[in-house]
Amino acid sequence: MRYSLRNLLLLALAALALGGCAGSGHLQPDSSAGLQSAPAEASSSDRAKKLWQVFERYRGTPYEYGGTSGNGFDCSGFILTAYQEGLGKRLPRTTTQMLANGDVVHPGEIRPGDVVFFRIGGKEQHAGIYMGGDRFIHASTSAGVIQSSISGYYWKGRLTEARRFD
Repeated sequence: MRYSLRNLLLLALAALALGGCAGSGHLQPDSSAGLQSAPAEASSSDRAKKLWQVFERYRGTPYEYGGTSGNGFDCSGFILTAYQEGLGKRLPRTTTQMLANGDVVHPGEIRPGDVVFFRIGGKEQHAGIYMGGDRFIHASTSAGVIQSSISGYYWKGRLTEARRFD
């Protein structure tokens, strides 16, 4: 099968439009990621319990740019799947679309289940789901679906926004 340069460019642009996270660089997991159980704060929330169940189902699933299934996820693909499977809610596909929707949550009011956004390379390119107790779940480029600390070495100071999708 032969592809013209124009078709290859269109395919590349489509992949970029569908992808939800930064594909360059490695998003570093917290060194304690995956070693702790759900924080007590998150466990008290029925919403968080449902999201933890989805997380446990997909923990360790590899990162795949544009991925939205158990074969591989990008960050927004994991969020999309977690909300759909755990909460029965449909969210926008990309981080950019998620940032344009939902209700803005002020930093002191973030609660389990809110989508949190991180600045990587000068713009919001990564997102996860806050689970309480300083933890969030996400699809990392270097470790797949994991949980990390918002105040961990790599993530500290990168959290820029949060959105609530009720």
